[in-house]
Amino acid sequence: MPGELHKIGRLTGIARRAKRLEPMEELTSARITLAAGVTGDHKGSRFPNRQITILSLEAWSRAAEDAGEPGLPWTARRANLLVEGVDLPRAAGGVVRVGETVLEITGQTVPCKRMDDALSGLRKALHADWRGGVTCRVRQGGLVKLQDPVEVLVSPPQRVIRLP
Repeated sequence: MPGELHKIGRLTGIARRAKRLEPMEELTSARITLAAGVTGDHKGSRFPNRQITILSLEAWSRAAEDAGEPGLPWTARRANLLVEGVDLPRAAGGVVRVGETVLEITGQTVPCKRMDDALSGLRKALHADWRGGVTCRVRQGGLVKLQDPVEVLVSPPQRVIRLP
């Protein structure tokens, strides 16, 4: 609905990891660039269509509860940004403003087997309804900090991806 596109949420978590398989490091602010995604995160410069991952707090809470661990920390999902109060687009081409940055959604963050390593059943719980979040490329870099506003600028029709 047109009115829903202007609903403003907020940024409630920021995280990165310097190397593959390392634990996530939570931050209060981060620089996001066109070249590297979250500065200091190992994926941003290597995967231009997956520079940033965004997770919705509401979706994470439902998935963690369905998997039997409602208090599981959001960083178990290994996403860069945690947002709340806004429905993320569920299709490539969606555009989200987070603080000073503008991020273009490139697809669904399809949960991998590492999610079941964190908690049995989490992969399936995250796959339902795009609960695992979205992957993005950076269109406009800048500084993001906790409590920054989050706004969906473009929300194309949803696409559904099935697990193999």
